[in-house]
Amino acid sequence: MAESFGQALRRLRRAAGLTQSALARHVHVDQGNISRYEHDRQRPDVRAVAALDDAVGAAGALRRLATGGADDVLDDADRTRIERVLDRPHTLDGGTVTALAGVLAAQRRLDDVLGPVPLIAPTLAHARLVTGLVRQASGPHRPALAAVAAEWVQFAGWLYAEDRQDREALRWLSEAEQAADEIGDGVLAAQAANFRGYIARQQQNWRGVARWFLTEHHTPGASVHQRIGAAAQAAHGASRLGDRDGARRLLDTAAELLEESGQRPAPGTAYWLTPTFHRLNLGMATLDMGLHDVAADHLGSGLDGLPEDQRHAAWTGEYRTAHARALAR
Repeated sequence: MAESFGQALRRLRRAAGLTQSALARHVHVDQGNISRYEHDRQRPDVRAVAALDDAVGAAGALRRLATGGADDVLDDADRTRIERVLDRPHTLDGGTVTALAGVLAAQRRLDDVLGPVPLIAPTLAHARLVTGLVRQASGPHRPALAAVAAEWVQFAGWLYAEDRQDREALRWLSEAEQAADEIGDGVLAAQAANFRGYIARQQQNWRGVARWFLTEHHTPGASVHQRIGAAAQAAHGASRLGDRDGARRLLDTAAELLEESGQRPAPGTAYWLTPTFHRLNLGMATLDMGLHDVAADHLGSGLDGLPEDQRHAAWTGEYRTAHARALAR
């Protein structure tokens, strides 16, 4: 599991030969603050993070953990623009929306590499900040900002789901569904249902799996790639419930949609939904139907075809386990 901010700070402080008291003197805070930082009970502000990073020689590692990748994508002009808009929301411009969307995209990429734990705190902070800004902003760029905020809330729900904090995940995903409906975004609404289905699968709630992925499949405005994956995963749930005919019909639907999808790209908010990725979910369903050779082919090709930065992501674990099961039979 990847380090949290507090764990990294404690490790780097000790490597630098500093006590908590000594580090506190370096960065001009109380020793108690350092203890709370290291136990992830308090998150330092931006200035304190920079001072801590410098004091322990982290070379930017603490900044990246604290900001969830924001420092990697924002230049000085972006920071100035965002600070201005936060002070005066009525000045919201397209550049600010683009910069914030870039931060969210960076956090998504980091999730594939680091896993959810170090990203939960910065993602929640950014989701709340951007959601609050939407309430205060006005003008022609507000709808685009509202879409970024809705996606950020949904990503927070996904991180909690990955970390198996299911109650928090469902709370954030419920908020994400409401935000998606308010802006009329079927893709985001469908994706929130997808993440609920993922939680149900981790809980082995197969009726919930079938229900939520069918909800995704039938959500107005869902992309064809979402509907493909939803049909395959609903088939998995139906198979576990003993509805083999229903599972076969859903797999046929997924195959037909996959053929129809042609070269159409996945939506940007669900960029991972490629034809190769779909094979992972087809493999899960066919494995439960006893089609071990077919499942092994789907799962092996799907795993081998993932981009390098996704191959060892936390969410791939269930597919690797299923592939091993298929090969063992």
